[in-house]
Amino acid sequence: MNSKDDGKGITVRSIQSAASGVDRRRFLGGTLAAATTIGFPAIVRAQEEKRVVLYCPESPDLSSKIGKAFEAETGITVNVQYGGTNVIVNRLLAERANPNADVWYGGGGLLSFVYAKGEGITVPYMPPEFKDMPVQQGNVYLRDPEWHFVGAEVFVIGFAYNPKVVSKAEAPKTWEDLLDPKWKGQIQMPNPAASGTATLTVLGRMMEEIRKGRTEKEAWAYFEQLNKSVTLYPESGAAPTRAVAKGDAKIGICFSFMPWGLAARGESVAFILPTSTPVIANPVALIKGSKRPENGKRLYNFILGEKGQQILADYSQIVLNRKVKPTTPLSFDDVAKNAAPMNLAWAQANYDRIRNEWRGRFG
Repeated sequence: MNSKDDGKGITVRSIQSAASGVDRRRFLGGTLAAATTIGFPAIVRAQEEKRVVLYCPESPDLSSKIGKAFEAETGITVNVQYGGTNVIVNRLLAERANPNADVWYGGGGLLSFVYAKGEGITVPYMPPEFKDMPVQQGNVYLRDPEWHFVGAEVFVIGFAYNPKVVSKAEAPKTWEDLLDPKWKGQIQMPNPAASGTATLTVLGRMMEEIRKGRTEKEAWAYFEQLNKSVTLYPESGAAPTRAVAKGDAKIGICFSFMPWGLAARGESVAFILPTSTPVIANPVALIKGSKRPENGKRLYNFILGEKGQQILADYSQIVLNRKVKPTTPLSFDDVAKNAAPMNLAWAQANYDRIRNEWRGRFG
């Protein structure tokens, strides 16, 4: 586990464990040995009452900023531990009998939180700020029916393009538009074998075909056709957007906050919201058996409160707290209109199978 102290009292650690080499099959079905921890001396236990441990796959910069703001408001130190979503989930499984974390925020959407609930990792909690949030609004699932997790923002899958290279008028507006021969050799898409962004893209297409009474075979035919236009499948979900900004690709499949974030820093990149596309909440949850449950609740409430949501909004996220003015070109109400129906139970049950079939077809 590598540590990084930013010099302002917040420590961001990168979680590195045996779990980092574990694929999603082990994440979804494997049994990991429970971690054991030697009892702390009384003085350390007393110190723990003034701190809270956050597991967060979001960028260290963002999670550190949340930690600093929370500490400034409460005096409670936030120990941020950073890692990829699968690494964090495997760590939570390993520590289930003796949890280290108090709060878990983020990680490419709510599918991993649905799984974690089933594994007994999370505990129900209804945050006062979001007590009136519905389970679902339109086609977008916002929270767990039993309050095991609540969305802090929503992620939208769409297309990045460079306005200096591609005009808004000629940019693709639908998933079918990507099959136009003019985009041959001009598209980058994250690799579903490694990226949650791309896995959700593939699952979304499968569900769309099934919803229309078609078959998985027809959905795979779409990706076989799209594959002819894709030049690269990078493992990073953010890589296609960076490639578009640099002029190395004309179109990148991405989450909306990626091009919006680069554009806010002066990069030449914009985002297209396709018709009928996956829109998914990115949640926060409390860890069952937490050693600091009250501190955990305070951090949870902070992330969903106005100050925490403003931090997320400043990072080009589509936040769900209605008291915070959106900073993004599109609001939740805007993207919800284009949200494709999602069958979470089907997506969860077929995640591994679809991703493994992708590997077999495209490597």
